[in-house]
Amino acid sequence: MKRADLIPGKIIPAGLLSQKAAGWRLLGKTIAFTDGIFDILHASHISSLSLAAAEADLLIVGLNGDSSVKKLKEAQPVNNQDARALLLVSLVMVDGVVIFEEETPLALIKLLLPDVLIKTGDAKQDVVGAKEVKAAGGRVVINPPPPE
Repeated sequence: MKRADLIPGKIIPAGLLSQKAAGWRLLGKTIAFTDGIFDILHASHISSLSLAAAEADLLIVGLNGDSSVKKLKEAQPVNNQDARALLLVSLVMVDGVVIFEEETPLALIKLLLPDVLIKTGDAKQDVVGAKEVKAAGGRVVINPPPPE
């Protein structure tokens, strides 16, 4: 079914994240969470999001907002946060996007307490929110970077 009118509704305000998660859990759904800037989508993004989505029933993506990107990188994003969020929620493997302005998604992770926290990258890195997710009975998955 092609219901493009439902796509914008997949952008979730941070203030509703706990409520949404509670509803999904009542339905017996497991939740995976990953995050990133996702400025110019490319094949590696699709690969990492696909791997993340395979870890649970639903994939929620924390998206660095424009002010967050400016704190992390010297250059501004090519696409603004609204455009980046719309592109992400248009992908079949993404069930929701939550924009955050902090340098890390720790506050979102604490609100969501996903069943699976996913990062792509170096297995030796410290994963923000790992302690909280594990304490709540969840797990952390570090996927290898996709080949370039």
